[in-house]
Amino acid sequence: MKTWKTSRDPDYATKRARVEHLYAIADGEVIPEEGEPEVVFCIDEFGPLNLQPHPGQQWAERGGRHKDPDREPRPRRRATYTRPHGVRHLFAAYDLGKGQLYGHIKMTKNRSKFLEFCRYLRSLHPMDVPIAIVADNYSPHLTTKRCQPVGTWAEANNVEIAYTPTNSSWLNRIEAQFTALRYFALDGTDHASHKEQGSIIRWYIIWRNRHVADERLREVVTRANVA
Repeated sequence: MKTWKTSRDPDYATKRARVEHLYAIADGEVIPEEGEPEVVFCIDEFGPLNLQPHPGQQWAERGGRHKDPDREPRPRRRATYTRPHGVRHLFAAYDLGKGQLYGHIKMTKNRSKFLEFCRYLRSLHPMDVPIAIVADNYSPHLTTKRCQPVGTWAEANNVEIAYTPTNSSWLNRIEAQFTALRYFALDGTDHASHKEQGSIIRWYIIWRNRHVADERLREVVTRANVA
């Protein structure tokens, strides 16, 4: 059985209770009261996305005794001693009600990019429909006394941002979706450019949203949720 320390976050119980209440609304187990969010997103960043060989299974010609004698040897996995192409970051959100995944790839990961993605999520629903965004305590997500753009925007746009407790990223349901993304889109790949890698990720999101009930997809997500 898993156990978690709560002493580092004095608001652990309050934050967890609020997140779980939002999940109950999204799952149809609780009827939202007047003014409560009707739409719940889980949001986080996936990455950094490097241009490097990713371990994992992939389609390849047979080797060993069953190898075609006329086929050239399979290329070895390339080395990546230098990575001059930089990294990218995937801002992703999981709509719990619709079961849909949304994602935008950005060159940087900061507060302005986070708010840019939140504005996109807000545009998916009429302004009079309250929405909630479940996020972790990564600094660009937070509202502080010195930096209040996130809180100001949320208050002005009928949005509640619910934070998971410290060291409780497992409570954010998008984490299991990231496991599936890594399994289906990245494992066993070696992309030559960020454009190529980004294209594969976007195609995966399109496929995933059209095949929410896919048996293999559900198996990977379920296994990730249990782990």
